[in-house]
Amino acid sequence: MESSESRSIVLRAALRLSLKATSKTLSLDALNLSLSSAEPTESQDPRFRRLVEGILFSRRFTLTYHFVLLGILALFTILHWGQKIRRRRWRKRVTQPVHQLSVGAVGKAERTPQYSPERPNGGILDEEGERSPSSSASILQGTASLPVQKKGWKPADENTSLLARAPSDSIIVPWSVPYSYLRAWLMYQPEPIPVIKKTLPSNVVTIAVVGFIGLNAFYSLYQVPFTIPTLFIFADRAALIFVVNLPLLYLMAAKNQPIKLLTGHSYESLNIIHRRLGELMCLLALLHSGGMVGVWWTLLRPVGLSFARFALSKIILLGIGAFVAYEAIYLTSLASFRQRWYELFLSLHVVLQSAALVLLWFHHHNSRIYVIIALGIWAIDRTVYRLGLKTKHLKATLEIMPDGTTVSLRARVPVNCGMYKLDRLLSVDIAGGWKPTEHLFLSVPSLAPKHIIQAHPFTIASPSNSPTSEGEVRLIIRAQDGFSKDILAYAKDHTQVDVRLDGPYGSQTAYEMLLDSDLAIVVAGGSGIAVAWPLVTSMQQESVGGTVDLESLVKSPRKQILLVWVVHQRSHISWIGEKNLEDLATDRVDVIIPEPTGESGRPDIGAIVQNWIEGHDTTRRGIAKRRRIGVVCSGPDAMNRAVRNTCSAMVANGRDVSAKVEKYGW
Repeated sequence: MESSESRSIVLRAALRLSLKATSKTLSLDALNLSLSSAEPTESQDPRFRRLVEGILFSRRFTLTYHFVLLGILALFTILHWGQKIRRRRWRKRVTQPVHQLSVGAVGKAERTPQYSPERPNGGILDEEGERSPSSSASILQGTASLPVQKKGWKPADENTSLLARAPSDSIIVPWSVPYSYLRAWLMYQPEPIPVIKKTLPSNVVTIAVVGFIGLNAFYSLYQVPFTIPTLFIFADRAALIFVVNLPLLYLMAAKNQPIKLLTGHSYESLNIIHRRLGELMCLLALLHSGGMVGVWWTLLRPVGLSFARFALSKIILLGIGAFVAYEAIYLTSLASFRQRWYELFLSLHVVLQSAALVLLWFHHHNSRIYVIIALGIWAIDRTVYRLGLKTKHLKATLEIMPDGTTVSLRARVPVNCGMYKLDRLLSVDIAGGWKPTEHLFLSVPSLAPKHIIQAHPFTIASPSNSPTSEGEVRLIIRAQDGFSKDILAYAKDHTQVDVRLDGPYGSQTAYEMLLDSDLAIVVAGGSGIAVAWPLVTSMQQESVGGTVDLESLVKSPRKQILLVWVVHQRSHISWIGEKNLEDLATDRVDVIIPEPTGESGRPDIGAIVQNWIEGHDTTRRGIAKRRRIGVVCSGPDAMNRAVRNTCSAMVANGRDVSAKVEKYGW
């Protein structure tokens, strides 16, 4: 009994120290001062000294976590800007001869069909790998309503070769086999986890996530003694790692943050880190709570402290409240809940986060500096940018598409009369222009009172626009549940509506990759055309000498573009229009739309992409030309994985292929 009472006395002294110790309580003098302020029987107990040393070491050790994160950020910043500098120099070399020609001359030269043994003369691909003029060819393969194909034409399916395959001896001998296989493995995306059907990212993303989790595991466990008398040190360390990650969690979720400027990755590409970090922090909160319950069970319960008295103490009660709030955030953030009740997820996310921060503030004073930083990040992102600088109120027109379940929303965007350079620096609203793959958040307050505070993300489906000319923002909204269902019902009785647009947001890494490629391939599934259409049209404009920045202009006579669009119903083609698709098909652009999946099942997208590449990147003798190949895919997870893994296989065979996936699910 005496041993239990002495352990209880030592623990109570350590608890008092943990409540007072801050990041400034680091030196040996501070430790001696803490020991001298304790009772004589406490300070002389070696167990008390071990507890104090462990607590103060945790305070010192966790401070280095921020420096490690800054070092990682600096590394990615150097890699990103080094790549941008190399690209800029390459573009300068490529565009230098073209600058000597007039825009009209270049446009005329680009529009003239060019014939070569390896490349047909333009139009839409037929079954033999030849082009038919776009004026007399069907965009949708097998569409009877369009003009008849030449004799011998038949609909294509996943087993039909779109281009004559290269001879069997066309296997490319990689110039660097280990490097090619490493790149291919990093690009590869494994199959979903069986039973639970959990979609896995590519191997390179998995390595990054595992490395980040490993870093946190190291900081959570390093020099933590796993004994019953020192169990409090483990619980205290878990809580410290939780709070030091709090600002990072909010930074990853912020739509306006400096990481995009430094590394080129915007918030949506960092969303996987945000979610895994949130899950990790929930685990740390669980370990901290479990550790404190273990402290009560092993050290406090034997001396007569009941669990009710322990749990109802102020500091423990506040901690329980914060724990419940964060665990509720995790449960409501699961994909199954988020996809089924998206509006409820948004509301609960804001309410629970606010409650958790307040409870955390009063739970422990050491958490307050991190709560202030997290709250500051949230306030700047939400109030200064999203409700201020980046919000635009416009009047939009609504149109129900022929399929009856899709709404086309269009809004005229006025010319930005402000200082352009300053506006772009501040990333202002949609009037400052937008670029391919960027998206915005749409609010329609007139639908219902609940929609006043709700904002829903949609990719901008209209071609990119500069701030010097009036443009039109177009959004494709497929009705499912909640907001999309409400706006479809509203569009049946109204043709105009007042909207609030917050944006644009997004990264240009995919677009820049395509600009730097000799063969640019864009694959879209369903509403993923909202990502694909601006990409292809912007590249086509630059190919014919459109009005774009000379700095981003890439004019290569070898450049070829492929758009593959998989639709579920034929009526979905009306989202873009058959005429627009036919006009897009030129000597530089191929457009392939397989039979609708609702009629013929899913096509073999991997085979379509591979056949087209082999037809353009292989000579008659089966020798690769080693052109730069860029592939962007936006569609369902299965399609994205098929395209990514097809590119991975080609990289393993020595081709210079880069792939990006633009997910449009939220």
